[in-house]
Amino acid sequence: MSVDLLEPSLKRLRAALDLLEAAMERRARQEGAKGDAQEELALMQDDRARLAVELDSALDRNRGLLAANIEAGRRVEKASAAIREILERRLATAPE
Repeated sequence: MSVDLLEPSLKRLRAALDLLEAAMERRARQEGAKGDAQEELALMQDDRARLAVELDSALDRNRGLLAANIEAGRRVEKASAAIREILERRLATAPE
C-alpha cells in the first residue's frame, strides 16, 4: 500500500482528532463554567443567609427603638402636663 493511498485516511483521522480535541476543550470549559456557577450560587446563598440575619437584627432594633420612642413620648406628655399644672397654679395664686 502506498503513502498516496494512506494520505486521505490520515487526513480524515487528523480531522476527527481535531474535532475530538475541540469537543473536549468545549466540555472542559462548560464544566469549569458549571463549577464557577455552582460556587457563585453557594456564595449568593451565604450572602442571603447573612443578610437575613442582619435584617432580623435590624427589625428587632427597630421594634426596640419604636417602643422607646413611644415611652419617651408618654414621659414628655406627662412632664408637659405637670408643668402646665404648676404654671396654672402659679397663675391662679399670683397676686394681681
